[in-house]
Amino acid sequence: MSPISTRHRFRDPRSTKYDFLASVLVRCPSCDKVARVVAGPELAGVGDPDLFAPRRLVCRNCGTAREWSRGYVALHWDPHESATDPYFGARLWLQAETRHGWVWAYNLEHLDLIKRFVQASLREGIPWHNHGRKMTVVARLPAWMQQAKNRDEVLRAIARIHASLLRT
Repeated sequence: MSPISTRHRFRDPRSTKYDFLASVLVRCPSCDKVARVVAGPELAGVGDPDLFAPRRLVCRNCGTAREWSRGYVALHWDPHESATDPYFGARLWLQAETRHGWVWAYNLEHLDLIKRFVQASLREGIPWHNHGRKMTVVARLPAWMQQAKNRDEVLRAIARIHASLLRT
């Protein structure tokens, strides 16, 4: 068996952060429990809604429901502050702070993609000559998350994020 086949291999699926906005887990602004930002009721059941499609924040714990249809979004960019959802500005549920910065994800699929990338000892990016999407989720991860020396710290943060879901 070759040494490469015994390693964890990650191949970039070319997902962008926009691919994970169909359902976002946030902290409810009313009760601080897990809430969801989803496509508005008129788009329920449709595949991935448009980035600017109406959204709804729904909390099953306290019954909070808010509508969004402003036409602009504010995507998170500061690695030293906690992340918020692009529609309501509510804090993301899936996030944890490390000594280097924040590890965050919009939903479990997004978190799983980050985890698979960080775990992998062999990471295959997009070829330079490919004219498709260049700035994918994994290509945009901060340098400290991509370094092997920080792998254990990032994986511990991801484990804390998963544990936060089990406590709810």
